[in-house]
Amino acid sequence: MWIMGVSGSMRLRHRLSAGMCFALQLAALPAFAQEKTTPDDAERPLAVEETAAEKKQAQKDEVNLKSPSSHSWFDDVEGHIVVEAGVNGNPWTKTGRNWAQSYVDRANTATLNQITGTLSHPVTELGDGYGLGFVFEVLYGSDARFNPTIGMGDGNLTGIYQWTPTQAHIDAHLPWLTKGGIDLQIGQQYGIQGFEGTDALERPFYSYNYSSDYIVPFETVGVLATWHMTDHAALVLGVNAGNSTTFGHAKNNSRPKGYFGFQFTELADGKLDVAAIGYFGPQQSVYAIGREANHDMEYIGDLLASYKINDKTTVTLNATYFHDDYLRDDVYGVTAYFAHDFSDELTFNARGEIFRDNNGGVVGNNTSPMSYVNELRGQNYPYDYAPGTTYGELTVGVTYRPGFLKLPKGSFSIRPEVRLDKSLNGTRPFNRVSPTDDPNVNYANNGMNNMFWFSCDAIWAF
Repeated sequence: MWIMGVSGSMRLRHRLSAGMCFALQLAALPAFAQEKTTPDDAERPLAVEETAAEKKQAQKDEVNLKSPSSHSWFDDVEGHIVVEAGVNGNPWTKTGRNWAQSYVDRANTATLNQITGTLSHPVTELGDGYGLGFVFEVLYGSDARFNPTIGMGDGNLTGIYQWTPTQAHIDAHLPWLTKGGIDLQIGQQYGIQGFEGTDALERPFYSYNYSSDYIVPFETVGVLATWHMTDHAALVLGVNAGNSTTFGHAKNNSRPKGYFGFQFTELADGKLDVAAIGYFGPQQSVYAIGREANHDMEYIGDLLASYKINDKTTVTLNATYFHDDYLRDDVYGVTAYFAHDFSDELTFNARGEIFRDNNGGVVGNNTSPMSYVNELRGQNYPYDYAPGTTYGELTVGVTYRPGFLKLPKGSFSIRPEVRLDKSLNGTRPFNRVSPTDDPNVNYANNGMNNMFWFSCDAIWAF
C-alpha cells in the first residue's frame, strides 16, 4: 500500500486512499442566431427552416437540459469494507496453538479475523498546490487483539473478538521546498516498516513472517512527513508516542519516538523500489520497570527492496534488525518473496525466511486475548517463551480470484497456503510447552523442532 508518499506495497503499513473522479460534461443546445424583423402586411410569422446538414448534426449532438451543479470537496468521500475469515490446521500441536504466531495463533480453528470499515478522502488540491484528505478506519475481529492503541478503546471487549480504531489521520500536501513538495499525516496510522500489513489486502499470505509479528511497530500516533526531494527520492521523518500507545496515562514512557529514512522509487527503468527506514526511541513501559523505561533505547532498522522482473513476476527482499537495551536482545531476519501472476484470477506466492532471536526475549505466544494489551499497559500477562532460536520458515500458496462469481459488489479472493517452520539451532519450541514456577508463564523447549501446518483465508472487499 502507498501512504502519503511512502510505499505500501512496501508495507509502509498505511492504506492507500483511492479517490473517485467525476467528469461533468455539458453539450450546448443548438440555437439559431437571427435578426429581429417586422412582419409583412399579411403579418405572417417568420419561419426558419433547418437545412439537411443541420438536421443530421442535431441528431448527433448530446443535449443536456439540466443546469450544471458544483462539485464539492466532500463529493469525493468514499467508504470501503474488507471482511477476512480463515481456518488453519496443525494436527501435531499439544497446546491448541501455532507457535510464534500472533494473528493466526489458534490451531485447528476457524476464525473471523477482521471486518474493517474505512471512510476516506484522497488528498485533493485546494488551490495553489495545497491538498487535504483524511482516513478513518475501525477493525473488528480476532486481529484486533494485536492491533490496539492504548488509550483508544482498548479493553472495551476482552474476548477473542475485539474492536479497535486502526487509522484516524488527516493528510495534507504542502507545495514546499521542491516540485514534489511534502506530504503529511497527522494522527493515528499503521506502522510503515516491513512488507506485510495488518489489512488483509496488504500481504500475500494469511500467516505472517516473524519480522511482521515481532519486530516492526503495528500502530503509531503522531506526525509523519515525506519530503519528495526528486521524482525518485524521498526523505521520511516522523515523531510519535510509541508502538501502539498514545499520551497521558496511556503512554509507555515520557520520551518521544520516531522514524528516519529514505525511499527510492522507479529505479532501474522503473522496475526497482527501495526503502530504508529506521525507528528509534525507548519503548518499555514506566508502569512495568519504572523510570528506567525513559532511557533504555530500542532500535529497529528495516530495508525493503522490490524488483519487477516483468509484468507478471516480482521478487521482494525484506531485512529487519531489532535491538532493545532493556531486554539486552538482538533480533534480526531476512525474508524473500516471489510472486507470479498466471492470470488475472490466479497468483502464485512463495516466501522464505531466516530469523534469529538471540536470547528468546522477543518471540513467544500470548496465551490470553488480553495478553498483548496488558503487556503494552505495563501489567502482568500470561505468555509462553522459548530459548534463543534461529527460525527458518518456508510458505507457498496461491491467491485465487474466482471469475465465475458474480458478486453484487467488490471482489472475492481465496488464499490457501502450506507452511513449514523449523528450528535451525537444535531447540524444540514447537507444539508443546512446559509449566514454570510462575503459573502465567510456560516454557517451550520440549516439543518438536519443526511445525508443518496449512491455512486458508477468504477475503471479500467492497
